[in-house]
Amino acid sequence: MSLWNIVSHMPPEEFSSLFAEFPRSLRCLLADWLENQPWEFINGSDAFCTSVASGMLSAMLEKLRSAASSDGQQCQILQQVSSIESTYRRDPLRLVAVLKAILEGEKAAVLKRDRHLPLSFHRRQEELKFSLGLQRLQHRVREVQALRERSSQLRDGSAASLPLNPQLKTEPKAPESELPTLILEATKELEVAKQQVLKRIQIWKRQQQLAGNGALFEENLAPLQKRCESLVEVYFQLHQQVMAASAELGPELLPRLLERFNEVLSSLVKSSFLVEKQPPQVLKTQTKFQASIRFLLGPQLLKASTKPYMVRADMVTEKQARELALSAYGNTLSESTGEIMHNVVALETNPTSGTCCANFKNVLLKKIKRCERKGSESVTEEKCAVLFSTTVALSPSNLTVHLQVLSLPIVVIVHGNQDNNAKATVLWDNAFSEIDRVPFVVAERVPWEKMCDTLNLKFMAEVQTTKGLLKEHYFFLAQKIFNDHSASLEDFQSRSVSWAQFNKEILPGRGFTFWQWFDGVLDLTKRCLKSYWSDRLIIGFISKQYVCKLLSTEPDGTFLLRFSDSEIGGVTIAHVIRGKDGSSQVENIQPFSAKDLSIRSLGDRIRDLGQLRNLYPNIPKDQAFGSHYNKEQTGKDGRGYVSTAIKMTVESERWVGAGGCRRAPMEVCARADDSGRPEHRCWAREAGRSGGSGRR
Repeated sequence: MSLWNIVSHMPPEEFSSLFAEFPRSLRCLLADWLENQPWEFINGSDAFCTSVASGMLSAMLEKLRSAASSDGQQCQILQQVSSIESTYRRDPLRLVAVLKAILEGEKAAVLKRDRHLPLSFHRRQEELKFSLGLQRLQHRVREVQALRERSSQLRDGSAASLPLNPQLKTEPKAPESELPTLILEATKELEVAKQQVLKRIQIWKRQQQLAGNGALFEENLAPLQKRCESLVEVYFQLHQQVMAASAELGPELLPRLLERFNEVLSSLVKSSFLVEKQPPQVLKTQTKFQASIRFLLGPQLLKASTKPYMVRADMVTEKQARELALSAYGNTLSESTGEIMHNVVALETNPTSGTCCANFKNVLLKKIKRCERKGSESVTEEKCAVLFSTTVALSPSNLTVHLQVLSLPIVVIVHGNQDNNAKATVLWDNAFSEIDRVPFVVAERVPWEKMCDTLNLKFMAEVQTTKGLLKEHYFFLAQKIFNDHSASLEDFQSRSVSWAQFNKEILPGRGFTFWQWFDGVLDLTKRCLKSYWSDRLIIGFISKQYVCKLLSTEPDGTFLLRFSDSEIGGVTIAHVIRGKDGSSQVENIQPFSAKDLSIRSLGDRIRDLGQLRNLYPNIPKDQAFGSHYNKEQTGKDGRGYVSTAIKMTVESERWVGAGGCRRAPMEVCARADDSGRPEHRCWAREAGRSGGSGRR
């Protein structure tokens, strides 16, 4: 979403003070075109800034004239356009200041109302900043070249015959002393542009990690590759000018400059070696997996070789990963911590797509060497990674470079029953690690609000629904993880939650952790309840006690659906029964597992139970669940067999007392229906029960 898309729906009077020097009507015509220009990054009044401002003025006038031709008030608009041109043509930098102030005012108004700006706006601004910086660098190269050539002509005594560079708005300065200063300024700007590229690569890698928890991810690396290639092209142009001016730079300055240039190229080359497709973050031994490596600068810099460059994949421990990172990936791996089959593939350049990749298609982790663990750390908390490495020669200098990149953290398991706890380790690491951290350091405690965002992201991604968790759900989850039923929603928002509370400490009175319970809900909803959740038919995250409070005043037959507190991966129906004296009883039917719901769907089970009438607060059950009922087959099938069906019944036991809340047993029974014969019902009675006891 653009900034203008928000601003155009806000009251115009909020922006009236911004349009003293620029008509609001023209701002409306320009719409989001205005924010897609680098007004905010033109700082200064030199020849470059003036040239860019003049070009943007011309582009804006053309845009306005084009918009006027399709507008009903063409004459008035053209008069305003003419006035703008006459006012700012001689001083385009003044226009930059005016439009910069308008955009700043619009941003301030949106921030005041929404407390944040659209993410797409930030991304576009970052792109504009880099693009303008690259243009300035290209301008610097032309300035250096012109000044160097003019200095050379002065030494030869023929300066008068040298034509001025038509791309420069001012005559280049002649004194030789100006050349080192100009080159130093250009080098500094090159380093700034390099830092922007490296930061953008780090952001891409962080977004890739968040995608492991379900976040949206723009994985296309083409724009980032183009950015790297554009900067390297300018790098070589500037490097060429520096070498040509070696005499003017002198024996002291030249080596320092070349060292800075080498650092720029080395950083860009090493940072452009990326894991495009990550290995699975929970990896079981003896299981094949895939991964792919992308070398963004490969098509531009790889020197042709008779033998293909090979990329190797090795398993490394967290300690080894940390040592590699602290050496800035200058060291090489001494020993792999696991045995990987088919771990060497070619780094290939595709001229058609313009990409350079190594695709690992049938990799297999045969075995893993466990390292010593810290304190009470389990094997599913142990993080390792795949190190991808190669050595290549770069053109045109024939420079040999060793490239290494780590995958995202991986938890290696040997049994399927370790999968749940391994996923918890990965989820926590993906959510709460910092950009450019020491591998694989992550906070032990995080704000509860961040945990809520993470759980919501994971839930929506796993279930594949657009309906996320609500604040009422977060309140219940907070009560569960903190074991606190007295705090308010606001109290929980200021708390932090620890890794131990998330997946080490057993919940009170249970045999599992918070994450193990939540993951069970995820799995059940994904497999059996996606459509019910998406239709908001399941409250789900609500305590048994609060259900009793909600339903106790409701009519007989009112019901709701909640996830079981005491069983992993169960959903139960809570419903109201009223006694002859008018007092209410809330019963909780024995939870249904994914296996139960694969036998008979939730919708059909609800249809089976005549005592269920209205979904809380007051929706007739057939209206709410009708679209989820399956068509029942009756009579004989095509082969002459009597059709069978499965029905669910619930036995209500003796009255427990007014206002009570307990679980009712249930039985799923088969019946034969042959031309209207009465069904046969089975009843289940739970042995050894006392009122209100049993699992919830």
